[in-house]
This record gives sequence, structure tokens and C-alpha cells, in this order.
Amino acid sequence: MRHLLSTFVGRIVRAAARLRGGGSALPGLVVERFDPQYLPRLMAQLPFGVVAISGTNGKTTTTKMVVELLSAQGLKVFTNKTGSNFARGIVAAALGEVNWKGELKADIAVLELDEAHAMHVIDRVRPRHTLLLNVLRDQLDRFGELDYTASLLKKLADATQDTVVVNCEDPLLHEIGVQLSAAGRVRVLEFGLSESLRELFPNDQDLYGAATEIAVKAGHKQPDVMLTAVGEQRAKYLIDGAEFETTLRLEGLYNLFNAAAAMTLVRAILAHNATPVASDKLLHDLAEIRPAFGRGEQLELDGEKLELVLVKNPAGFRLGLASFAPENVAVMIAINDQYADGRDMSWLWDVDFSTLQAGGVDTVSGVRAWDMTLRLQHDEVAVGQTIEDLRTAVASFRERTAGVPRRIYCSYTAMLEIRKYLAELTDVEDVW
Repeated sequence: MRHLLSTFVGRIVRAAARLRGGGSALPGLVVERFDPQYLPRLMAQLPFGVVAISGTNGKTTTTKMVVELLSAQGLKVFTNKTGSNFARGIVAAALGEVNWKGELKADIAVLELDEAHAMHVIDRVRPRHTLLLNVLRDQLDRFGELDYTASLLKKLADATQDTVVVNCEDPLLHEIGVQLSAAGRVRVLEFGLSESLRELFPNDQDLYGAATEIAVKAGHKQPDVMLTAVGEQRAKYLIDGAEFETTLRLEGLYNLFNAAAAMTLVRAILAHNATPVASDKLLHDLAEIRPAFGRGEQLELDGEKLELVLVKNPAGFRLGLASFAPENVAVMIAINDQYADGRDMSWLWDVDFSTLQAGGVDTVSGVRAWDMTLRLQHDEVAVGQTIEDLRTAVASFRERTAGVPRRIYCSYTAMLEIRKYLAELTDVEDVW
């Protein structure tokens, strides 16, 4: 009876929230307060259990890949597809899919989990499989040191029942994998890069700079899935010793690398449930996946391509700059400092913006627009205009760059606001 009442209350609140514009986690918050056991009861209905995906970068796109790859194998998948990765966001997403009896018609849940708030989920729901993507410096006001973030991910791994997939290029995650393997309680799988590709990633402490040496000293084994080569929307992967090449709709080094993570996890899930998939079939399905919203997402505006690239920490911004050619494109940067972005924006000074010198940045916007402008000036990057209001800035950027492909680097809340405005001008996927 309590479950039925919780469902009824949650769906009513959800309907009211959608009338006000949608995208709210309020229904989940209301249900969580009223019925703390609602989420574990929902997840207990799933025959294939719960999959957790966490890390500081790439969670949303990788979750989307895993969901679509599993769906291509005929599984009905529940996920928190908007990227609302707190417990209340997961409940809010579920309220959109349960019937009035509170039944979730799905085989498996694939959940993107915030590194810190995952602790509130695993207290009630233990994942059957977990994927740990990376430990990069992110939101200094929330996490501080890398070791603290790694300790949170270790707790998530310790709560996992069957399989943990780790990024073997990340020294902190590699160590977690070593510890789990030694304990022998769960199966540990790895994804990684070929030696030649490590050189393409910005080589500093944030991005696996020390990982190679650590791996060699540890007698590191070959990853279960390895990204071995990248090209113009093409990539090669080594899977179980055999190399496969595929075209991809995904762009950016980080998306191609996260695809290796997604394939490792999906193979583990299907093998656990005695439904293994051929690697060529997996690559074929991967080739059809588009980036998650705002993560290298491609829109069309006034007949020209417009790319949205999410940036939320120094490693992610550096990879974004390295992944997309700066030539022949008009650039805008939009930086906010709301809670979801992180309040401390000092990390902008750890990013090298010199690749933007040739073309400059047409428009800088957001709450921290002047901080971003100052940062660009120190790297001798010309800025055309600085406009704090995002809506006004996008309208001006559009007018000033007519007839030219456009790219907007934006923090999380800036990206949501920009997408909302662009939806009035062009086709934008409704993720809510």
C-alpha cells in the first residue's frame, strides 16, 4: 500500500513539475522523503539487476552507450537519461516509467551515479556490475583531493556484487582494481589505451601521466578492451586479442575511449547472464550511437553545424580543446558557477587555451564570463565580446557568425540554458 501511495504522490508531483517546464528532480525528492525504501523496492523488480557507472568525466555519454548497446541486444533498460545522478534524480526518472501500481517494466537498470551521492544509493541498492571511468580533479569545493574522490569510488566498487570494470590508465583506479583482484570477491575487468594513443592525451597528472610507469612496474596485463587507433570519426579496438575497426558518430578522444569502457561493461553483463555478444555485432551497434546531449552534441543552426561541448574541469576542457580542430569554426565559451558546475572556478587557470589563439573566441558568456575573458587574455587569445546573459550572448553570437560552423564550450548549467534557448531556434532533442 505504501508503494502504491508513493507512486501516486510522485506521479502527481511529476505532472505538476512538467507543467512548470519539466526537468525537475522534485518528484524524486518528495518520494524519497515520504518513502526512503521506494528506490530499493523498484530496483529489486529487475531480473538483470542494477549497473552503476561513475567517475569524474564521461558518465552521461558512457551511460548512454551502455544503454543503447544493451537495448540492441533486446533488453529493456531503465536509466536516468537526463544525467540527474543523485538518488532523487533516479527516483524522478523512474516515476516517468512506472505504471500506477509502481511496477517498473524493465530487465536491467543502468544508473549514472555522482561520485559522492553514490553513497546514498548503495546504502539501499547494491549494484551487480560497476564501471569506474576516471579520477580527475573536479569541483574543488566538493571533492578537494583526488585521493578523496578515489576513496568514494572504492566504496562503490566494494558494494558491487559481481563485476567491476576499471580504467587501467588511471593509476588510482588501477590500484582499486589490484586490491579487488587480490580480495577475489568480484571479477575485475579493464579497458585501456595503446601506448601510441597515450601520447594524444594531455600528459599531466590529471590525465594518466603516471599511469604507464605504474602499470609496467605492476606487471600490468593487457586490457580486456583497448582503444588502439583513432581517425576522422573512426576508431580501432583490440578485443580479446582481435582488432576491429569501426566508423563512429561519436567525436572526441574521450568519447572514443569511453566507448572502450562501455563495450567492456556490456560484454561483462551479457556474459554474466549467459548471452554473450559477438564483437563485430557490438561494434556495429556502437557505430550508430550519437553523443549524449551537450557532450559533443551536433545541432544545426541557420544551415550550419553547431557543436555543444561540455567542460567542467581542467582535464575535460583540455581534452575538449584537443579533440576538436580549432580551424574554420566560430567559438563561444559559457561558464557558470552554480552548484552543478562547481563554485570554485580557479581550475580555468590550469587549462592551456593557446590552441584558440589563431581564431580567437568570438563570445564569452555566463556568470563567470569576465573570469573566463581574463583567463583567455593571459593566453593571448582575442575575445570578440563578453556578455554575461546567456540568452543575449547566444543571440549575438548567432548574428555575428552567420554562415560559419559554430562551437560552444559550456559548463553544465550554461549548457542546459543554452539548449533551452536553441530549442526555440532549431531541432534539439528533448531529454526530459
